[in-house]
Amino acid sequence: MKLPGDVDLRMAWAIFMRNATEYGNTWRINLLPNFFEPILYLVGMGLGLGYYLADGMEGQDYLAYIAPGLCAASAMNGASFETTYNMFVKMTFARLYDAYLSTPAQVQDIAFGELLWAVARALIYGVAFLIVIAAMTAAGYSLLSSPWALTMPLALALIGATFALIGEFFTSLIRQIDLYSYYYTLWLTPLFLFSGIFFPVSRFPYGETIAWFTPLYHAVRLCRGLCHGPLDSSHLVSAVWLSAVCAVLLYIVPIRLRSRFWQ
Repeated sequence: MKLPGDVDLRMAWAIFMRNATEYGNTWRINLLPNFFEPILYLVGMGLGLGYYLADGMEGQDYLAYIAPGLCAASAMNGASFETTYNMFVKMTFARLYDAYLSTPAQVQDIAFGELLWAVARALIYGVAFLIVIAAMTAAGYSLLSSPWALTMPLALALIGATFALIGEFFTSLIRQIDLYSYYYTLWLTPLFLFSGIFFPVSRFPYGETIAWFTPLYHAVRLCRGLCHGPLDSSHLVSAVWLSAVCAVLLYIVPIRLRSRFWQ
């Protein structure tokens, strides 16, 4: 079965299933660190720092303010790690993609199969964190206050796809695994700190203008709107912005990976 862009869905699905099978054997090691990191931020910042913010943030309790953004960050982390370190190891050290290419699978099938799996990992982390938020809401913390929160998995899948494709693009450019330190330190960490998770970016000069061009800002804005409402046109703009980035990278990434394999 062919998808637009000449992707063979059967091949992509086989790659997805191979990753899922491997993950099934190691999920305890892989899940816990990425799952507990945002939980620690939620408790440490939300309950710790939030104690000193009696008025909350932008009319919300501080814990409720940061929870949607941390959920978006969970999806970002799950997708990013899969298409950076894991993908590089499979490509360069394990030579797994060379084995794939000796079958009828093509580069675009590999790119799409890895994308599907990265989105799945984003959903695993994001939905697990969402369940924690829902449990805290049931306990009386009111972290979810809108029926649109039921559509959060769709938003998390879109966020996962965005950061998975960004990770695949970066992986297609580099030749040394050490270069990922720049990706995480100079890209993901600033996004995590300055995309509106913990405080409004408008507090900085030109902060909102600069942040508008970054993906996590739109991810946080979309998740916060779905969790708390009310939704307005700005949330639709954020969803369209993320979708547009995905559309562009879906075209670019297979081209870059094809160049990477045959250099």
